[in-house]
Amino acid sequence: MDSGYCQWLFGFGRLFSKNPATNSKMSTMTSYAPAEISYKGFRFLITMKPTNAGMLEYIQELKKHRVTAVVKLCEEGYDTKMLNDNGIVVLDLSFPDGKAPPDFIMDEWFKVLKNQFEGNADACIAVHCVSGLGRAPVLVALALIELGLKYEEAVELIREKRRGAINTKQLEFLEKYKRRHRLDDHHKKSCILQ
Repeated sequence: MDSGYCQWLFGFGRLFSKNPATNSKMSTMTSYAPAEISYKGFRFLITMKPTNAGMLEYIQELKKHRVTAVVKLCEEGYDTKMLNDNGIVVLDLSFPDGKAPPDFIMDEWFKVLKNQFEGNADACIAVHCVSGLGRAPVLVALALIELGLKYEEAVELIREKRRGAINTKQLEFLEKYKRRHRLDDHHKKSCILQ
């Protein structure tokens, strides 16, 4: 198996180990393939951090979902040139792992949503942290709450496609989060257009 392909699979959450008996590779963990979350005209693709070796495959997956922007939430870097060359904007909104997003990150997140979805009903925003189980699902949950879901409903919708997403501290943050109607104007416009 091509090493670039293996690294791409790892980027989507498959961990492989050698089986000493057969000397073959086998999956040792649940796959965390990209998970598309859709609600009220907003589409999000939660992924793991891509690798440089698997960037071509990552771009193919993004194109399949009509992704217009990638929101990077982790400090770890990768080469964004291929993404940019394919018309996909990469935005860095990094914040510490296992934590809730600070206010300035939330403000930027909602600006990104308004900018990317304005006039583009087919748009999808990819969002990733390292594993795609903490920071990325939390930001998607915030968007779902702003679109009218209760926090429990938002978490359930995400966990249906991303089992194990959102840790206890992040759940407590979402429970206390008060909807601020940050996407109401955009949602009203998109409902009129549809």
